[in-house]
Amino acid sequence: MNTSISRKLRAATGIVAVLATAAMAQADPQHGIAMYGDPALPPDFVSLPYANAEAPNGGKIVTAEVGSYDSLNPFIRKGSVPWQLRFFLGESFMGRSLDEPFSLYGVLAESVETGPNREWVEFTLREGAMFSDGSPVTVEDVLWSYETLGTVGHPRYLGFWSKVESLEQVGDRTVRFTFNVEDRELALLAGMRPILKKAQWDGVDFAESTTEVVPITSAPYVIDDFEPGRFVSLRRNPDYWGRDVPFRVGTNNIDEVRLEFFGDETAAFEAFKVGEVNSNREFNVARWDSQYNFPAIQDGDVVKSVLPHERPSGMTGFVMNTRRDQFSDWRVRDAMLHVFNFEFINEAMTDSQQPRITSYWSNSPLAMSDGPAEGRVAEFLQPFAADLLPGALEGYALPAGDGSERNRAGTAAALAQMEAAGWTIQDGTMKNADGQPFTFEILLKQGSSENQAMIDMFVESLSRIGVAPTVTVADSAQFKERTDAYQFDMTYYRRGVSLSPGNEQYNYYGSEDVDAPGGRNLMGVKSPAVDAMIGRLLTSESQDDFVAAVKALDRVLTSGRYVIPIYQWNISRIAHAKELKYPETLPIFGDWPGWQPDVWWYEE
Repeated sequence: MNTSISRKLRAATGIVAVLATAAMAQADPQHGIAMYGDPALPPDFVSLPYANAEAPNGGKIVTAEVGSYDSLNPFIRKGSVPWQLRFFLGESFMGRSLDEPFSLYGVLAESVETGPNREWVEFTLREGAMFSDGSPVTVEDVLWSYETLGTVGHPRYLGFWSKVESLEQVGDRTVRFTFNVEDRELALLAGMRPILKKAQWDGVDFAESTTEVVPITSAPYVIDDFEPGRFVSLRRNPDYWGRDVPFRVGTNNIDEVRLEFFGDETAAFEAFKVGEVNSNREFNVARWDSQYNFPAIQDGDVVKSVLPHERPSGMTGFVMNTRRDQFSDWRVRDAMLHVFNFEFINEAMTDSQQPRITSYWSNSPLAMSDGPAEGRVAEFLQPFAADLLPGALEGYALPAGDGSERNRAGTAAALAQMEAAGWTIQDGTMKNADGQPFTFEILLKQGSSENQAMIDMFVESLSRIGVAPTVTVADSAQFKERTDAYQFDMTYYRRGVSLSPGNEQYNYYGSEDVDAPGGRNLMGVKSPAVDAMIGRLLTSESQDDFVAAVKALDRVLTSGRYVIPIYQWNISRIAHAKELKYPETLPIFGDWPGWQPDVWWYEE
């Protein structure tokens, strides 16, 4: 196996695939598009470099999911949907390569063309593109899909649509997007929206669809059976129109992809051990080392694969909702970071084998540097110096405990910060000057035993500063409903970030739609510095400025103390049936949407 994936952050793409200064205009229609410069693969490429063009078809992959669902439409705000469906059902003009930080290649589009400054982009549909029911994909479907998703679809689609000045048909199979802002990424985002069948939704309320309507798309898989609370079965469409498109060659090889649902993590793992599930991602290294010794492993029927990657860590942990009075003061949030005894929790949960996330882009060249901000980073942040929290300019690092259960230094630091924020211990309880106790609710999703165990230890630590939070466990539907409405004080949080951060950062951390229901800015951050750094990374015309803008954004977010970080996963651990195979060549993104089951195959 070729595990030297650092080769992919190659000299040709620099440390984040931003090659040079402003890219030149594409004078003619192209087969692909990159954020900067040209995509790595030539027009006559046969398949993606990490796909096996000779892979056989057949077999099935079964994964275990904790929770349930009440909708099969991943393109709308309403309902709880299996997260994988967005990737299985959402075929678009272009597809993302996992081997380049931000390059796209044609899928539904046979070509892409942009204006001199990417102020517009055109896509031409491939002849023969068909929906799963055999009807052709038309320009009319394209126009309807973009407008519908941009107005009543999931919030992830709304920001892009607000930056589209016009969308029009300019040829038999060609559409043009014209943009109303300067933003180089928009030309790429325009190629990544799912195309749906307009006629299916005549007389049907798209925004309210549940399990009664399964979206018809042109993708390689179709949902052929399901039962809420139990399973979803997707079958490979034998009549899929695009199997010879280079981006698709060697992908979508497995006949059935089945998602089995369980009430908690323990039941899901037991199902894997007895063969009801044949692929399982493991996020706890201690469990990987101690509990993967059951008979199927010993007999060789299940194999353990460790897959490296070069993705940033992103942010995983417990987010504090700054919309709530309890966490509007940064000193209180800082106190929570000191109380959360990570070193002790990590020893209990993973035998201290998992490194901690240190910032939003840790484990990557985009991560903030140690010590004071320097150079362009400092220059970008200086206009906001008066509003930045301590550490953004001077340098910030997460509190570190001594590993003991009592964590005396952390407890003392937390008490000092709470007092600075107006809270002191009175009669054994943390109270303000009016005698009101400090308390908050921690919202968890049902079935997450590992998160529950960490929170139990956190609650014990909080008792040492006179704080007694309420822990509420909600089922999947209730959890989504409450987080969509920001009805929580603290909850589990996960945001994956990439080597090519772009407009999605506004969704994660931007202030414009911070209170819009269903948004992704769970912490409720409203920061001119954050908005400005996102704007800079979107309009940077050089590698240095792009990297500096991301590093500056990382500083503002991390020093904002919005999330209590836990582990980072710099490798992926997947145990799977021996019949499930994957290519020896690994992409830089590693195990990421587009990898399993996309390029895997089943071989007896």
